[in-house]
Amino acid sequence: MITPRYIQIHDAIKADIEKKTYQVGRRLPSERELAEKFNVTRTTLRQAITALCDEGILERRVGAGTFVVGQRVRERMRGTISFTEIIKLQGKRPSSKIVSYVKVVANDIEREKLKLAANAQIIRMERIRYADGLPICFEVACIPAFLVSKFKKEEVTKHFFATLESDGKIIGRSEQTISSKNASQELARYLEIKPGSAILTVTQVSHLSDETPFEYVLSSYVGDRFEFYLER
Repeated sequence: MITPRYIQIHDAIKADIEKKTYQVGRRLPSERELAEKFNVTRTTLRQAITALCDEGILERRVGAGTFVVGQRVRERMRGTISFTEIIKLQGKRPSSKIVSYVKVVANDIEREKLKLAANAQIIRMERIRYADGLPICFEVACIPAFLVSKFKKEEVTKHFFATLESDGKIIGRSEQTISSKNASQELARYLEIKPGSAILTVTQVSHLSDETPFEYVLSSYVGDRFEFYLER
């Protein structure tokens, strides 16, 4: 079977993006230039571009052109896995920027989610998470203070799961709730997107193997840079 021409063009442009011929954040050549390059009509070229936009790899901006936004980071919904592991499994470089890191008394919701006693303290950490330097999500993580009292801040902020495992803890199950919203002005600034952009909100409570909740996280993911998928 002969592969349709627009699919061939789709694959060629995608390969160029993966080889960084077209860099993330940069504008693609015009439709006329690309149509000439591939020796096809603009209609065929647009089919390929539309398919790449639908996959979240390209983005059309009215009056500005078509831009590379890269492939979405994907998370298969399975057990408990850290953001760092998700990004590394996709062959990307994870990084983060700490916005705040404080020790406070847990509020009612945090106390309920983490099954803490009245007046129990938590570490509340806000940070921006990146994949290859591109902001993927803004995260607010709440951790029972007693669990990390003997660890340095860096051990918690840079590799929390690994730190727990090095202390003999076994990571168990997690519960996730996913919803959608539009980015506020503040969130848009952190994630370098336009206010009102689509956001995936994920609330997760992670447990140790003995069912002790060890982390309650509210994560706001950029809708066109991240996706979840189910596997049966």
